[in-house]
Amino acid sequence: MSLPAWDDVEPLALDTAPVPAYGSGSLADLLPTLVAHQGVPGHAPAIAEIAPADRNCVFLIDGLGWEQLKAHPAEAPFLSSLLAGSRGGTGQPITAGFPATTATSLASVGTGLPPGVHGLPGYTVRDPATGELMNQLRWNPWTDPHAWQPYPTVFQQAHEAGVHTAQVSAPGFEHTPLTKIALSGGTFRGKLSGEDRMDLAAQQLAAGDRSLVYTYYAEVDGKGHRFGVDSDDWRGQLMYVDRLAQRLAEQLPPRSALYVTADHGMLDIPFDERSRIDFDEDWELRAGVAHLGGEGRARHVYAVPGAQNDVLAVWREVLGEQFWVASRDEAINAGWFGPHIDQRVYERIGDVVAAAYDDAAIIASRREPNESALVGMHGSMTPVEQFVPLLEVRS
Repeated sequence: MSLPAWDDVEPLALDTAPVPAYGSGSLADLLPTLVAHQGVPGHAPAIAEIAPADRNCVFLIDGLGWEQLKAHPAEAPFLSSLLAGSRGGTGQPITAGFPATTATSLASVGTGLPPGVHGLPGYTVRDPATGELMNQLRWNPWTDPHAWQPYPTVFQQAHEAGVHTAQVSAPGFEHTPLTKIALSGGTFRGKLSGEDRMDLAAQQLAAGDRSLVYTYYAEVDGKGHRFGVDSDDWRGQLMYVDRLAQRLAEQLPPRSALYVTADHGMLDIPFDERSRIDFDEDWELRAGVAHLGGEGRARHVYAVPGAQNDVLAVWREVLGEQFWVASRDEAINAGWFGPHIDQRVYERIGDVVAAAYDDAAIIASRREPNESALVGMHGSMTPVEQFVPLLEVRS
C-alpha cells in the first residue's frame, strides 16, 4: 500500500501536508477490499496486501494507534506478535482519514467512502440547512440520518449479495443514528462484556459460508482521553484488549481472516498556554468567527458572512507553525477529505480548517469545558493520529 510520508514536512506548506492514503491504504478501503474478494458487486480490491477469505471479521479498537501499539509490546504481546518483523507477523499501518476522529472514521469504515463523500467530516460541523453546529457522534441536534448520509453501507451491500453479515457491539449502540447510517446491515448483536462479544463474533463468522462480521471495543480510547496515553489506566485497557483479540483469534472457524484495526491514534497535550490555545480567551481568534466546530486538533471555523479571508489570515498569523491552516477550498483541493467532495458536504466543512502539526490543541474552555479538559486528544494528520494498525490472523 502507498502511505504518506511525514519526513521533512513544513507546517505551513499546505501542499506537503501528509494527506491520508485514500484509495490504497485507508480505513475507507478495508471493507470494500474484503467484500470484493467475497464476490459482492460494485467493489474492487483497494488494499493489495489483503488476500481473499470466505469469512472476514474486523475488530476495531477505538483509539489504539499504530505508534501506541508499537511502543507497548509488553502490555500487548499477542497484538505485537502480529506486527511485521515479528515471527510470522505481517501487520502494517493504514491511515485513518481526516479528521482522525471516531464519527468520521466509523463512517469511513462502514460505508467504504472517504469523509468528503459520506459527509461526516468532523466531530462537530455546521448543518447548512439550519446554520447550527451538529455533533456527529452524539447526533445532536437531531437531523434525519439518511438525509445526512444517504449511501448504503458495505454491510448492507454484502447482506444483499448473500453474505452472512453481523455487527457485535455494546447493546446501547444498536439504535443510534451513527450505527444506522454507518454500521448497519444484516444482524446487530448486542453484548455487554468484551469476552461475550469475542465469542459471539466467532459464532457469527461460522454462521455462513461467506461471512462479514464487525466487532468493537471503546475503552482504550476512553482511558486515553481521561488519563492519557501510557497512563496505568490506559495500559490496563491495552492489556485487556490484547487478551480479547487473542480470544477471538483462537476461535476463528476455518477459511477465516481476522483484521484488528482502530479508528485513530492519540497523543497527550501538555497543560500549558502554548500547547492549549484557548479560543474563548483569545480575541484575535474569535474575531469574525460565527461558530467553532471540530475538535481541539482538527478545527472547522465558520466565519460571519464576508469575514472569511480575514479569519483565514488571522488564524494563520496567530497559530504560526503549530497548525496547518487552510481555507475550505484549499483543504478540499489538497485532498484532506478525499479525492472527491459531494456538493451536500461542501458547506459542512469550515470556511477555515486548522489541523495541528505540533503537540497543541485549540481548546474552548467555556464552550467546551469537558473536551477542553481531556488529557489525550486526536484529530489531525500527524503520524501518531493517522496511522492505525491493520493486523491479520488467518485460519
